[in-house]
Formats: sequence, C-alpha cells, structure tokens
Amino acid sequence: MSENLPLSRRGLARRLTVQALYQWLVNETPPERLLNQFSEDPGLGRADGEYFGNLLRGTVEVAATVTETFKPFLDRPLEQLDPVERAILMLGAYELLHRPEVPWRVVVNEAVNLAKLFGAEDSYKYVNGVLDRLARDARRAEVEVGP
Repeated sequence: MSENLPLSRRGLARRLTVQALYQWLVNETPPERLLNQFSEDPGLGRADGEYFGNLLRGTVEVAATVTETFKPFLDRPLEQLDPVERAILMLGAYELLHRPEVPWRVVVNEAVNLAKLFGAEDSYKYVNGVLDRLARDARRAEVEVGP
C-alpha cells in the first residue's frame, strides 16, 4: 500500500480531499466542518493544507456543475457510481475545469492513483477513461499538443 501513497504535498492534499468529499457525499457533512475535522487530524501532516481547503471548498461549491461535465462519459447512471469513484471524479473534474495551472496528465494520473488506493479493484480504469475523455473535451488544445 505504501507504494500507492502520494508523496507530494499536493498529492496528499488530493488524498484528503477525496476522503472529505466521500464524507460530504455520504453524510452531507458541511465542508467547513470537514476542514476543521481534517485540520485537527495529525493526518494532515505534510499535506498542503491551503490546497486541500481550496480543493474541498471549490469542488463542493461547483459540485453540480462538475458532475454534469463528466456525466456524459459515464456508462451507468450517476446514482449507481460508488461514492469513492464519484468523489474522485468530482475532484478530477474540478481540477480539469478550474485549475488550469495543473497539467491535465497530472490530474488524470493523480485521480488514477487515488482510485487504486481507495477504489474497487478495477475502478482506476474507469476513472482513467472518464477523466481522459473529459480532458479531451475540456482541455482540447492542451491534450492535442501532447507530451
């Protein structure tokens, strides 16, 4: 499991964001309560706390919009998505749409790693496919340029 742990401060922030989004989706815990809960947790550790806050607040704020952007790429109704997959897809879609300074390949790669860590056995493949198609739609010029 340690090989799947994100090592960068932003990677750790994404990991915490997925955990917080999961709680938000399942328990409808308000984002500010989640931020307080996670900031008091020693698990925040090396994570970029500011980035974590920005990701969580931003994703929740535009949750309906980011969800609508990836819905066309799903192979099943949104309600049938596992909450872990949904949280990862929401975060990935948020970063693709609202964090243009983060390269699309980084967004997709980080989401895949989170799906490997938290998701079902092959959910990383699903997350990869959905976010790859969204990136080709939302960041067409960047994707077409290539590596």
